[in-house]
Amino acid sequence: MPGLTWWQDVVLVHRLHFPLPLSYLAYACWGAAFADPRHLLGGPVLLSVAATLLVLLAALALNTAADLRTDEQDRDKTALAGAARRIGSGRIFAWAAAEAAAAIALGAAVAVWLGRWAALLVITAALAAHLAYNLEPVRLKRRGFAGPAVFGAGFLAVPGLASYFAVRPALERSMVPVLAGLCVLAFGRTAWFSAPDHAADARSGVRTPGARYGPRRTLVISCGVVVAGLAVLGCGLWWRYGPGWAVAGVVAEGAFLTGMVALAGPRGSFSRMRKLATPAVLAGDLTLVAIPLLA
Repeated sequence: MPGLTWWQDVVLVHRLHFPLPLSYLAYACWGAAFADPRHLLGGPVLLSVAATLLVLLAALALNTAADLRTDEQDRDKTALAGAARRIGSGRIFAWAAAEAAAAIALGAAVAVWLGRWAALLVITAALAAHLAYNLEPVRLKRRGFAGPAVFGAGFLAVPGLASYFAVRPALERSMVPVLAGLCVLAFGRTAWFSAPDHAADARSGVRTPGARYGPRRTLVISCGVVVAGLAVLGCGLWWRYGPGWAVAGVVAEGAFLTGMVALAGPRGSFSRMRKLATPAVLAGDLTLVAIPLLA
C-alpha cells in the first residue's frame, strides 16, 4: 500500500513513533505547567504549545535531512535512512522550512494576543539553535560537546518557555535553577543518547563526542553532566514545591541512566542501552509536567 508507506515515512523522518510524541508534548507543556497549571487550556498557551511542537518537528526533519549520509552507515537507523531517501532531502528541508514558518506565525499570534514578545523570541531562538546545530558552515553537531549542549537546550529545555511566557510576562526567580537544571540535564542526556552512533559518526567524519572521545568516555562525561543537571533541577523543585517533590522529580528524570545495565554481560550493546532507557525518559518527562499539577 503506497499511501500507507508514505505516511510511515513521514512518521519516521519526524521521529513520531511511540512513545516519542508524548515526550515532545511534555517539552511543550512544562513551561505553562510551572507558570500556572490552571492556564494549560487557555488560548495563548494552546497556541504556544502548537508552535513549540512545530519547532520540534522542524528540528527533527532538518536533522534527518542533514544526517542522511551518516544515518545510511548506521545499522540502527536503516529504516530512518530508507524513509529519508524515498522522500528526498529536498522535500524534507522544505517541510522543515514550512513547519518553522508556521511556528513563527503562531508565536507572532501569541505575541499580538498578549501584547508581549517573549514567547516568539523563545521560538525563534530554538529554531536558530537547530539551524546552527545542523547546517554548515556552523554545524555544531561536528564540534564535540558543543553539539549536544545546543541541541539539548534547544529541544528539551528552552522551547517549553514559550508556554511559560504565554502565562507569565517574566521568569520567576525560583524558575532560574529549574531552567538551568533542565538545560544541563538536556545537554548530558543528548550526549548520552548519542553514544550508540559513534561508529557511523566516525565513518562519515562527523566529530560528535562519541566519535571524538569514544563511546565509553562520552558516557562517563555525560553521566557527570546529568548528575550536575539533576542536582540543579532538584534545587529548583525544592524551592518551588518542597523536598518531596524535588526527590520525585530528580529520581524520575534520572531513571533513564538505568539503561547503562544494558552494557553489562555478553549481550551488552549501546543500541540496547538506548532502547531500554526510552520508556524511563518518557516517565521522567511526564513526571516533570505532573509535579506542578499535583503539588
